[in-house]
Amino acid sequence: MLLCCMKTINDVFAEYKKGLGAVYELNEIEAISLLTISEVCNLSKAKIKAFPETTIAAKVAEKLEDILVELKAGKPIQYILGTTEFYGLPFLVNPSVLIPRPETEELVEWAISLAGNEQKGNILDIGTGSGCIAISLKKNLPQFDVSAIDISAEAIKTAESNAVLNKVDVNFIQQDILKYAEIELPNSSIIISNPPYVTLHDKTQMHTNVTDFEPHTALFVPKNDPLIFYKAIADFALLNLLPAGLLFFEINESYGEETVKILADKQFKNIELRKDMSGRDRMVKAVNH
Repeated sequence: MLLCCMKTINDVFAEYKKGLGAVYELNEIEAISLLTISEVCNLSKAKIKAFPETTIAAKVAEKLEDILVELKAGKPIQYILGTTEFYGLPFLVNPSVLIPRPETEELVEWAISLAGNEQKGNILDIGTGSGCIAISLKKNLPQFDVSAIDISAEAIKTAESNAVLNKVDVNFIQQDILKYAEIELPNSSIIISNPPYVTLHDKTQMHTNVTDFEPHTALFVPKNDPLIFYKAIADFALLNLLPAGLLFFEINESYGEETVKILADKQFKNIELRKDMSGRDRMVKAVNH
């Protein structure tokens, strides 16, 4: 009788598909289910796919049911599990930091590709959150000294934990970039930022698992000044970026040309607007004069 009550991996996939149909698209449900089963059951995704009739221990099945309840409420799986992956590295995440996105990996890749020939220098990540950009850059460009700032003390704590987890040395500083005159750091060869850029209009079109759970200070900008952080960071870069230094931004796809104009008006050169893998304007690179 006990065997009849035991769940298989297939049973869990079916429960998650039924339970999350009102919250996620089908492809998202499959990805979330696979990730959750892999983490909770400590099985590779390949093994899960190859052996879907594998039975699951009762305690593990109960944990998967508890996670499903949280997922149905809209809580992101990364916050439930407490971890995610970014640029091939593990990161701790919690509601004090944004969940790293794949398009941000593209920004990191762009920076690494252009910085790789430099022998040394300073890199500054502004609005570091989980530390995913700063830590990934330090891991791949160990010859650089990397610093990172964020307004949130809790985000800084999380980023510091992630630096320890990934065995890199990054200088994390709690600071508000809008008060950039107070920031004292060595001039940088590279400044990189994924600042808040979500407008109130964007918010109406976003999934509640973002708007209800991720930190608003890291997401939203004033309706009357959606590019406030780009202006401040550009002004800071004029003072703190070395001649011919590189400035990288992740941007709101609706404000690509406006962001380029801000940089051009401030005399940055070789400005490039780049699309992400989905074909949306998502990144900008500029060179200090």
